Amino acid sequence: MSRVGKKVIEVPKDVKVNITETTIDVQGPKGRLSTPIPKGVSFTLEDGKLQAVRESESHTAIHGTARALVANAINGVSAGFTQQMDVVGVGYKADLRGSSIVFALGYSHQIEFVLPEGITAKIEKLPRTITQYQTTITLSGIDRSLLGQTAANMNRLRKPDAYKGKGVRYADRPYNLKAGKTGK
Repeated sequence: MSRVGKKVIEVPKDVKVNITETTIDVQGPKGRLSTPIPKGVSFTLEDGKLQAVRESESHTAIHGTARALVANAINGVSAGFTQQMDVVGVGYKADLRGSSIVFALGYSHQIEFVLPEGITAKIEKLPRTITQYQTTITLSGIDRSLLGQTAANMNRLRKPDAYKGKGVRYADRPYNLKAGKTGK
């Protein structure tokens, strides 16, 4: 039995939901999203509350997944999602140029990272220590899965190393650094 699938989704007043057999179209103040409905799951809308209903007990896992995807679409068009990334390291930089970010990550060349349509970025440079600056990139968008994939692709450009933590890393995740030879 899916506990997530049983939860009722509260639809805000400024969000419009259109249910068809195969998709749910959600439109709100931030934009419009369409979420596919898997076979074996249907949705009902009554009094501003959206309920996911499964056809049989064999659709338990997909029931919760479908409900979570629709809830993310409703939250995205009403409030949106953000993800913060940190660029940490001496000489590591990120600059916003139009709809792309140009990274200097210790390679012999600069890397141009093109942002997908629907994702926006804001770059803020903060002093971390006296000689080192930390660049914080705030990604925002209405599609949670696209935002997460964009952050993962950005992290893959230069993963944080184990000893100093230099690289492109998620701001909200703690990193355990290795002690090194002198740390014994």
